[in-house]
Amino acid sequence: MTLTVATINILFDLREWEKRRTLLVQGLAAENPDIIGIQEVNLAARTDKWLAEQLNLPYVFFLPYRRTAETPSFVPEYGAAILSRHPFIRQDSLDLQSQGRFAQLVEIAVGGQSFLFCNGHYFWYPGPSQGRVQQVQLLCDWLLKSADNQPIIAVGDFNGTPDTPAMMLMRERFNSVYATVHGEEPDYTCPTPLGRRGWKRWWKQVLLNLFANRTLIPWRGTLDYIYASPQLPIADCRVILNQPDSRDRSLYPSDHFGLVARFPSPNASQNITG
Repeated sequence: MTLTVATINILFDLREWEKRRTLLVQGLAAENPDIIGIQEVNLAARTDKWLAEQLNLPYVFFLPYRRTAETPSFVPEYGAAILSRHPFIRQDSLDLQSQGRFAQLVEIAVGGQSFLFCNGHYFWYPGPSQGRVQQVQLLCDWLLKSADNQPIIAVGDFNGTPDTPAMMLMRERFNSVYATVHGEEPDYTCPTPLGRRGWKRWWKQVLLNLFANRTLIPWRGTLDYIYASPQLPIADCRVILNQPDSRDRSLYPSDHFGLVARFPSPNASQNITG
């Protein structure tokens, strides 16, 4: 039996949500995922619940983030969510101790095998960041302590490109599933052309890029990952949610692409903890 997992930052901005959500459902439903990690769930709209209902994923673990002095005024109340076809045997969360962020963890059983699935949206800062390294160190320690001989799958928007120290630290403990399958990470997962729709969005992206990268040349890179225990077999991993609406070529499901991975169910007696 195969376990199919996905991750997507769905963008907490509700402008054009009713158009985007249709693309999100179409793209995710095509993959028939067992479990999905979602980032940037809008708290007021509970965008995770709507997606779960449309995708017939009855088990939802929503975790709101804390607003802090660092949170920009334009950012709404938001959080992260795990949507699952399978009941949660247990669920837990980790305070990442900066920017009001948390990681969330569930245990599910598929085909007689128990898995730990973690979802998170990690420290935002352009380029390398000690804050992100600290969060990832907390994450790795917590995941390995949480596992009781189960394989671990950790997904999310890590806000760091593959060459940054935090992602190097993740690769010391886990395999980056896409890179394991393809020999390298995707060309980019963010931003999509969605951020350039309308002059206000375009101008905001220009200013953010100027602040973050000190250049007017548009930036793009890989920030989204699926990590897994090194001994966990991998069937496939692909970029998803990377196509625009057929009638509106700048309307994308989100400002990030998503990832999907499939894992053949390993022998339940095999020790494959990361």
